[in-house]
Amino acid sequence: LLLRAGIALRRVGLDGRRPWRDAAHSAGLAALIGLPGLGLYLVGRLAGITPDVAPSTLTDQWWRIPVLVLSAAANSWAEEVVMIGYLLTRLRRFGWSENRSAFAAAVLRGCYHLYQGIGAFVGNLVMGLVFARYWQRTNRLWPLVGAHLLIDVVAFVGYALLGGVLPF
Repeated sequence: LLLRAGIALRRVGLDGRRPWRDAAHSAGLAALIGLPGLGLYLVGRLAGITPDVAPSTLTDQWWRIPVLVLSAAANSWAEEVVMIGYLLTRLRRFGWSENRSAFAAAVLRGCYHLYQGIGAFVGNLVMGLVFARYWQRTNRLWPLVGAHLLIDVVAFVGYALLGGVLPF
């Protein structure tokens, strides 16, 4: 979508200029979003308002973990490139304010996670606001893709390895 709209990937922060800094920001953002998000999920489960989410139904095969990591990579790439890189760039071109476009993208992100319950809506709304503001201030998309990847890998692989072990 970006290329089709004439927007070079480097214009949205998808270049190799700062790989170590981008990786460090990815880890920080993943912790900032992922740890409270996990807590929100657990509180929602205990309160009975969050459904049991199974990030994977793959059986125990040798290829399960690599497939889950690839799935996390695909999800993080697609979601951040479309929701942040493309949507916010287009809304900026339409003259939307930074706050209005960040809020619209965050609400959309939250809505398509509603199948996971109200906690996932709130968590993804907050993630969307943080990610949008980060991109608006830094114009770096790699840290968002990386943070999303780390969050999804922990969720997907963690569930595959611990889903039957932990009581929640």
